[in-house]
Amino acid sequence: MSRAPTALIADDEPLLREALRRQLAVAWPELAIVAEARNGREAIRLFDERRPDICFLDVHMPGLSGVDAAQHVGRRAHLVFVTAYDHYAVQAFAQGALDYLLKPVEPARLADTVSRLKARLQASGPAIHTDQLLQQLSEQLATLQQGGRGAALRWIRAQAGHTLRLIAIDDVDFFRSDAKYTLVGWRDGARTAEAVVRTPIKELLEQLDPEQFAQVHRSVVVNLRAISHVKRHDNETAEIHLRGRDDVLPVSRNYLHLFRQM
Repeated sequence: MSRAPTALIADDEPLLREALRRQLAVAWPELAIVAEARNGREAIRLFDERRPDICFLDVHMPGLSGVDAAQHVGRRAHLVFVTAYDHYAVQAFAQGALDYLLKPVEPARLADTVSRLKARLQASGPAIHTDQLLQQLSEQLATLQQGGRGAALRWIRAQAGHTLRLIAIDDVDFFRSDAKYTLVGWRDGARTAEAVVRTPIKELLEQLDPEQFAQVHRSVVVNLRAISHVKRHDNETAEIHLRGRDDVLPVSRNYLHLFRQM
């Protein structure tokens, strides 16, 4: 194509939209970001107004999802899904018909996506689109939203002061809920840190790998791999001590059975 290619970015998190825009500016300087949407409904409206060549769509957004927006766009633009869940990538994109980026977006992976998009734009044919794959995505998303367990969560967005952190789940030691937020204790290399997430602890638990994370108190979920030792009390409760941290986590009597053999 002779003119500069254009794109729309849709993500409900402003800092993630900004991060992807900056990464695209480095990986593809010629690409013009002509619209940014906060949800699927806004993505549809802005697509109809601006008609970009490419749509980068977050799968999970409030209201209409990125999959809903993609079904509206159809073959009128090249689609790139942005997702935190491996099972979308493995199942729905195995045929290579639709492209995807796993959050947090890695520069090398983005470079591959840019190369494929450039080739498709150069071919000047209609955008690749299969109703079957989009339907499969839609069904998987509905299952997850209804409480079904999909693939385990790989990372989480957390707020530390004015900074948004993208924290790998394997680096998380524990989640602890308070009245208005959930505190996440994690490791940044050798340094321990804490941040706040907006997701309730009950909702987080549904997305975590049950072989790695366990609820030990109504307000505490712990990474079993981070436990140093468990100290029992006489009142059928206990406390968890973590490797390399001063934090001590409570174990209520309802969950003490998890540590009977310790």
